[in-house]
Order: sequence, then C-alpha cells, then structure tokens
Amino acid sequence: IVRLIPKFEAMTKPLILVTNDDGVSAPGIRALVEVAQKLGEVVVVAPDQARSGMGHAITLENTLRRTSINYFEGIEAYSCSGTPVDCVKLAVNVFLDRKPDLIISGINHGSNASVNVIFSGTMSAAVEGAMEKIPSLGFSLLDHSIDANFETAKKYAAKIIKETLKRSIPDGICLNVNFPKRGENEIVGIKICRQCHGNWTEEFDVRIDPSGKEYYWLTGVFINYEPEATDTDIWALDNNYISIVPVHCDMTAYSALEKLNNWTL
Repeated sequence: IVRLIPKFEAMTKPLILVTNDDGVSAPGIRALVEVAQKLGEVVVVAPDQARSGMGHAITLENTLRRTSINYFEGIEAYSCSGTPVDCVKLAVNVFLDRKPDLIISGINHGSNASVNVIFSGTMSAAVEGAMEKIPSLGFSLLDHSIDANFETAKKYAAKIIKETLKRSIPDGICLNVNFPKRGENEIVGIKICRQCHGNWTEEFDVRIDPSGKEYYWLTGVFINYEPEATDTDIWALDNNYISIVPVHCDMTAYSALEKLNNWTL
C-alpha cells in the first residue's frame, strides 16, 4: 500500500480527521475545519458529493477513489467517491500513518436529533470512529439553508472539541451534538441528554416527470412521542440549548432480554 499523506510522528499537535455527509464543498465542513485547524493538525477526507441519509452504508460493489483537493488553505484534504463511513475507514486504515486523536463530522446542514441519528451519514462517520476506539463527535445545525450562519456553532464546537481532547470519551462511544438555529445571545447553555423517542410520519409526494412517468419524493412530519419529557435532545433544542447525546453502536434492546428468555424455544 502506498501512503501519500506524510507521517505525523514528529507532530506534537493532536491529529484531527474531519469528514461529513453533505460533501467536501459544503459550507458546514468549511466551518468545522476553521475550528479544528486552531486545535490540531487537520486532515480532511470527505465525500465528493452529498451523501445525506446514507446511514452506516459502505461501498462493496464499486471501486473507491480519492482526489487531492485544495478547498482549505494549508490543509491536506481529499474527496472520496464513497460514503462518510467509507471516508473514515479509508483514512484510518489506509491514508494515515497513525490513528487520529479525534474524528469530527459535520457541521451537518439540518438536525440529527432523535431518530435522525439512525439515518445520518454525519453520525455514522462518528459511530465508525467510535468503533475504532477513536474519540469522535458529530455536529449538526438545525438549518438546512446553504447560507446558514455557523458562527455560534463554531464557538461552541471549539469548546466541545477542546474538552474532548482534554478528557476523551469512553471507548465505543461518540457524541451527537446538535445546535439550535439561534444566535449566541439566545443560547441558554449545553445540555447532556438522551435521544428523544419519536419518528417521522412518512409520506410520498407523487409527481410526474417531463416524460409523463411517475416519481416519488419522500416527505413527512416529525412526531415527538414524549413531548412532556425534559431530558431529551428535542426538548433541549426546542428550549434553545445545545444538545449532546452519547451514542454507541450496540442496538441490543436490553429491556426485552428477560421476556424473550422466557419464551419456549
């Protein structure tokens, strides 16, 4: 294997891998790179185009390619033809000569709170990092606009990254960080919380293309199943807090184990 990225052994700064799911040219990743480059040695490996909603998808049937890019001044950066998880796998196992000290993903355009964490490519990149026992953070801003203002998110992202580098995170766990669409003077604080129990009422808008054929556009409304709960990420965001939810890949429903063990099998 030929590794093209220089060795980092002599560097004293932490090595920070930056990725996302909105694509390497998205404004959100540029904002995150601006924060990260003040805190460590940064390498960017991100999808060459938007890969939102990919979840933990990996590429198996197609080849993967990377391209050196100069989107970020003074930062070694590569676009990858694969998914966010592909980007992390390739960076950790092939491109870099040592494990990153931190993986940060985002800043995503749109919420990854509650059940969105399941679908999120942003968070799946962070989960992949956690599976590699690398401290990992996923950042999302509740604003889908291409002109979203990331200044408040950048300030708090820097604070959270610094604390993570100082204290680390337990192995196998990453942090899902969501920023409300609020100015700095409107932010109440940071709240450590749990994932809200909710789901989307999925609808498909049926449309007709220019050739007269039907196509379908997924829409829907989020339903909060526990609107009175005050310890969830949705409550925190609705009340102008930044939410932080610890996440891991263990999807075992422990509450069901005892009942299932009583089945006659």
